[in-house]
Order: sequence, then C-alpha cells, then structure tokens
Amino acid sequence: MPTNLAIDDHLLEQALAIGGKTTKKATVTEALVEYIARRQRMKALEAFGTLSIDEKFDIKKDRKKR
Repeated sequence: MPTNLAIDDHLLEQALAIGGKTTKKATVTEALVEYIARRQRMKALEAFGTLSIDEKFDIKKDRKKR
C-alpha cells in the first residue's frame, strides 16, 4: 500500500545511522515492528497480576484425571 508520509528528516537520518539499514523503507519498517512489539509488551505488563488464581486448584490432581 503506497503511502506518503512527512517524516522529520533529522529523525530519519538518525534512525538510518543507528539502525544500519540502507533504505528509508527498511528503517521505517523496522521502527514500526519495534514500536508494535514494545506496545504489546506494555499491554502484557499492564495485564500482569489481573488474573484471579484458584488457590484450591491442584495441577497434579488434574494431570491424573487424563
């Protein structure tokens, strides 16, 4: 999907230098992949500790039922 974006030239130059990619497209693609992964990790961290645990559940007993 072709898209035209107005990206800050200074930021893109820095990203090219730091990331070691040879094209702007590869740099932006890698940045998006990293952005998505970071946001997914943050969502998982927010969910940490929100699950309720059944203190009576015994995994060993459950395994014997199989």
